[in-house]
Amino acid sequence: MELFSNFPLWAALAAIGFAQFVKVPIQYIASRRIDWSLITSTGGMPSSHSAAVTALATGVAFETGLDSPIFAVATVFAIIVMFDATGVRRHAGEQATVLNKLVGDFNRFVEETKKWPKMNEQEKVKDLKELLGHKPIEVFFGAITGILLTLVLHYFVHVL
Repeated sequence: MELFSNFPLWAALAAIGFAQFVKVPIQYIASRRIDWSLITSTGGMPSSHSAAVTALATGVAFETGLDSPIFAVATVFAIIVMFDATGVRRHAGEQATVLNKLVGDFNRFVEETKKWPKMNEQEKVKDLKELLGHKPIEVFFGAITGILLTLVLHYFVHVL
């Protein structure tokens, strides 16, 4: 049952859950609409990837110290994940936006030229996932979320 006392693991999982959940009220504030699908989607504010890896690194720091090799590994891992979230994954999302527009334009062309009767294009075409990566500000606030949540959890688990 040592798994249940693994503070860095639980801090990282809590950070993922919190970051995913808080996307709903943040989106509501920004758009005045509730979208519960954000809880299970990628992208958005804050980055749950950044929250998870910073919570993990912060939890490891509490458990093993800032001078431990495992903290170094967790920190480098966090940096790589956050860099990837703003780089490769974000560009893939931008490409998906362009591809979805091309697919939409093509579908409109096919519809206009062939006049397909009684066909619902939305059922035939599945959009590519556009919200893959994060803007740098989303990664930053994901990182802050992970660190602050771990500090609070550490206080409740180890101090009280």
